[in-house]
Amino acid sequence: MSKDFNPNSTAQSDAGIFGLPFTAEESQIIIIPVPWEVTTSYGGGTSLGPEAVLEASMQVDLYHHDFPDLWKKGIFMEEISEEILSLSESLKPEAKKIIEALEAGENPLENPGLKISYKLINQGCEKMIAWVKERTSFWLKQGKTVGLLGGDHSTPLGYLKYLGEIHSDFGVLVLDAHYDLRNAYEGFKYSHASIFYNSLQEVPQISKLVQVGIRDYCLEEKEFAVSQGNRVKTYFDRDLKKSQFTGKNWNQICEEIVAQLPQKVYVSVDIDGFDPKLCPNTGTPVAGGLEYEEGMHLFNVLKASGKTIIGFDLNEVSPGENDWNGNVGARVLYHLCGLAKG
Repeated sequence: MSKDFNPNSTAQSDAGIFGLPFTAEESQIIIIPVPWEVTTSYGGGTSLGPEAVLEASMQVDLYHHDFPDLWKKGIFMEEISEEILSLSESLKPEAKKIIEALEAGENPLENPGLKISYKLINQGCEKMIAWVKERTSFWLKQGKTVGLLGGDHSTPLGYLKYLGEIHSDFGVLVLDAHYDLRNAYEGFKYSHASIFYNSLQEVPQISKLVQVGIRDYCLEEKEFAVSQGNRVKTYFDRDLKKSQFTGKNWNQICEEIVAQLPQKVYVSVDIDGFDPKLCPNTGTPVAGGLEYEEGMHLFNVLKASGKTIIGFDLNEVSPGENDWNGNVGARVLYHLCGLAKG
């Protein structure tokens, strides 16, 4: 780090994420951007999320209220992979053809051309998952704390698969509007709506999945969650609000949520878990959700519990017509870095 660096000054145009001057070697925290959005079917733009967060991060003051020395730990973001972005952009039109066929009431599997599209998409998703696993393992083996920055919510699977290889037991805390427990949604095995179905199926080391803020889901997902017994605990947004309406305070609720988790915890944040006013451009906004400080307090309660944070991700940031999603996303990401290393 340059001896001339002033954390109170304006971020320089050639600086790294959050305007920091650290190299990867000097940093304790490595952010891996994954510009991916192949299977999104409503709003788009999540492949541009990493770039939006990077740009907005230059406006984040480094003195954090809860983690004042966080910036000194060093945070470094890898270059956005042009290979992954190009692959995502090449496969998105293939997925669009399938989605349009489904919306027209057709069976894509009866169309030879669309069967080929499915094959290409599955192969591409597998390549992305393998790439994420390789990058996370590369840095974790060097003793770094790794955060993943998507992209749509399918992106963390490779990370979770590698964590399953090095940890015998861990929990996942999810902030999201959606269950993401669909089995191959729209025929896409690695759909963004299937991330936690796939995680529970492919990573048996996940002993507990705790989901917070859920408010949009289908019967298939509800039945699958119930079939998992105590392995899945869901805090529906409506129930969280009712608890507060009838006298329970948010701190009590957060302590209950955190108590559900084992000692080792991975944190996964879909930005649409927050109230849509904080992320109006995200692909699938849903009325309701957490306020910003409610989410940060939940993370702080988790931090105070003494549990070990083994990794984290932030997904579904989409820049849209303004930088508001990127702005909020950058601040959530900075807090997640503090949660892991503050």
